[in-house]
Amino acid sequence: MARIVVGMSGGVDSSVAALLLKRQGHDVTGVFMHNWEEKDEGGVCTAEADWADVRAVCDIIGIPYYSVNYAREYRERVFSHFLEEYKKNRTPNPDVLCNREIKFDQFLRFAESIGAEYLATGHFANLGRAEDGRVRLLRARDENKDQTYFLYMLGQRALSKAMFPVGGMTKAEIRAVAAEAGLPTSAKKDSTGVCFIGERNFREFLKQYLPAQPGEIRTREGKLVGRHEGLMYYTPGQRRGLGIGGGGTGERWFVVGKDVPNNVLIVSQGEPEELFTLSALADEATWVAGRPPVADGVEYPCQARLRHRQPLQECVIRLEGDRIHMRFAGKQRAVTPGQAAVFYQGEECLGGGTILADRDGEP
Repeated sequence: MARIVVGMSGGVDSSVAALLLKRQGHDVTGVFMHNWEEKDEGGVCTAEADWADVRAVCDIIGIPYYSVNYAREYRERVFSHFLEEYKKNRTPNPDVLCNREIKFDQFLRFAESIGAEYLATGHFANLGRAEDGRVRLLRARDENKDQTYFLYMLGQRALSKAMFPVGGMTKAEIRAVAAEAGLPTSAKKDSTGVCFIGERNFREFLKQYLPAQPGEIRTREGKLVGRHEGLMYYTPGQRRGLGIGGGGTGERWFVVGKDVPNNVLIVSQGEPEELFTLSALADEATWVAGRPPVADGVEYPCQARLRHRQPLQECVIRLEGDRIHMRFAGKQRAVTPGQAAVFYQGEECLGGGTILADRDGEP
């Protein structure tokens, strides 16, 4: 049996991960990561409630528990990048970076420092071994909950030390196991949105760190139709929160672009063709195997996911250093710079990159 640290968030998935490992006879320790120290709009620190749930679960399971604080590291290595991306009018995904920089780097080092052989989490993902011995990152059984999209930046060292005990279960099965064991997290609501923002108003949160620059909302033809609160708050394809009345054709308004030099948000009534693309470009390529699946310049058929829970999309990629040129079999809606493009070959997650442009201008 192995000595295993379980990263416990206070949610039902990590609670059941710890329970299953304990039942298998492993030497299990629960550890709660405190990554954000600010209180929400109601003056409540949600981490305090989560930490209380972790303690209650560990007491029931019968395992020791600790709390570690990575708030400083999180601000330096994740949150600072998050703000820089918004300054560039891109839409970042901090959960991807948190997994690489905090959970499977800082936290993994801590687990090893107290003698753990493995670090387990409640992620919906699976692991396997290739014939050459490398670790393969595999999609979860519950496709709707699969989280390999957020784990694509993990390399061989991290994955060789990782365990995902609930990757072969559905959410309903996890909740049933937790309820049967009397765990207080069995019916706890899943966390949503960006981890450090929680349920609070996103725009109000961001205003604390980046000054908003309100400006005009205009159609592609240049007609003034409203005012925006700051370009960084809007993403391609967005139709909610624009504050534009009816008029015109009576159809919904959609964000179709940004004129950054003039601080103008560009919109259109109805869903225009320009929101859809057959190609895209990503950079900062990262591969799970530690090497790309194909040589530069060679076309490689695979599947892609451009946002969490999106069905896999057939595509062909062509590499150029750390850039990834993508060509899709079907049109993709609202491809968003700053988000992750993650690639798969069947059940295996190969790696991915950060979307640089929603069109690939390369031949």
